[in-house]
Amino acid sequence: MTWETLDDIDGWRWVAMTAIWLVTLLLSVVVGSWVVPWVLRQASGGDLPWARYQPPVRPQALEPDEGEPGSAPKSEPSGDGSEPPTGTMDPAAVDILRGGAWLGLLERLAITGALLAGYPYGIAVVVAIKGLGRYAELRDQPVASERFVVGTLASLIWSVAMGLLGLVVINTLVV
Repeated sequence: MTWETLDDIDGWRWVAMTAIWLVTLLLSVVVGSWVVPWVLRQASGGDLPWARYQPPVRPQALEPDEGEPGSAPKSEPSGDGSEPPTGTMDPAAVDILRGGAWLGLLERLAITGALLAGYPYGIAVVVAIKGLGRYAELRDQPVASERFVVGTLASLIWSVAMGLLGLVVINTLVV
């Protein structure tokens, strides 16, 4: 749909198209605010459940006895049996990328709006601004950069899907 075709739309179609825009933007922003954290939690678990990584089996080196000189003491596991959170849910990554929920919300709004407006190049603008804005924080933080990439891709995929769905509905029902 282009801006020239908007001249041919009468009153009720304007209302219908505006309603579709608003519902599409709302779905992109609100439902995306649930989808992206779910993806981040799933990514924090490591590999995909249906394709678990199995490291190759290699012969283990003999560990020196504790009594031998030059041997390092063995580390004791924590008593509660739990491991600290890692991956995309690591508290350090969450702390470094503060404000990420608001940025994601605005990102989904801008990308879906750009697609609905017929300006798909807006996606590149949004991703470039987001990447350049976070570059200084992500340069030396591999844990945070993993969370940033996973969250951005999940948000991008969701917002593009909602924008394309909105276009399909507009082109089917209105135009």
